[in-house]
Amino acid sequence: MNPQAGFAPHVTLLGQGPRRALALHCTMAFGGAWAGIAKVLGDQVTLIAPDMPSHGKSADWDEVSDFSDTVFAASLSAMDEAPMDIIGHSFGAATALRIAVAHPERVRSLTLFEPVFFAVALADAPKSMDPLDDRTDLVLSAIKEGDRSGAARTFNRMWSDSAVWNTLPERTRAAMARAIHVVPGTHRFLYDDASGMLDPGVLSALEIPAVLMRGADTLPAVVATNVGLARRMGNASEAVIPNAGHMAPITHPVEVAREIAELLARC
Repeated sequence: MNPQAGFAPHVTLLGQGPRRALALHCTMAFGGAWAGIAKVLGDQVTLIAPDMPSHGKSADWDEVSDFSDTVFAASLSAMDEAPMDIIGHSFGAATALRIAVAHPERVRSLTLFEPVFFAVALADAPKSMDPLDDRTDLVLSAIKEGDRSGAARTFNRMWSDSAVWNTLPERTRAAMARAIHVVPGTHRFLYDDASGMLDPGVLSALEIPAVLMRGADTLPAVVATNVGLARRMGNASEAVIPNAGHMAPITHPVEVAREIAELLARC
């Protein structure tokens, strides 16, 4: 573990329900991105939503520490001592899974929307990674050249409708450009399985009630990852959100929240 020394995340509280859930956002978003989900869940849940380094109101990543370790440690620091529900989207979902593996006693239920833990797709269906790898190479090249705005635009178009970028306020684009430099720092965790979650017996021992969600209109690598995780995990179901893509927790909060509520009702 090599987390950023002294990093403490900014935390947003959403909702006023008796159940407390840790909500981990995707890359280039922030804790407040869960507002739609919190509104739909009404008075059932209070979401504790930390901002990752270089996101929202949190301090910047130092580019010296391990970014994934920093997010992991910061997420743990935002949790209650009592078991909590954990909800994660994309990189946040991969981190949520890591927390559940490392500290199952602290997790009551696990909601994973399109976890980008691509070590699974690489193991099960490596060809599914080709379209994603082509786009990721463009992002990494732009970061290396110092073009953070161009890298953020390309990254956004990987995961959203290609027209979305043109509709975003300049402040939002700037926030995404600020955050884009973390992407290379996620590779060892997401692609190389640096935390060992694919080691024999690790995921099959995970008995926490879980749902793996994805949009119907998503990338092949995401499908392979969700299917592969569901097969490996000890107590996971799958759900597909119709007419939705990777950003469904923001674009389709009603449908996503419905799946979350069904899981919570079982726990």
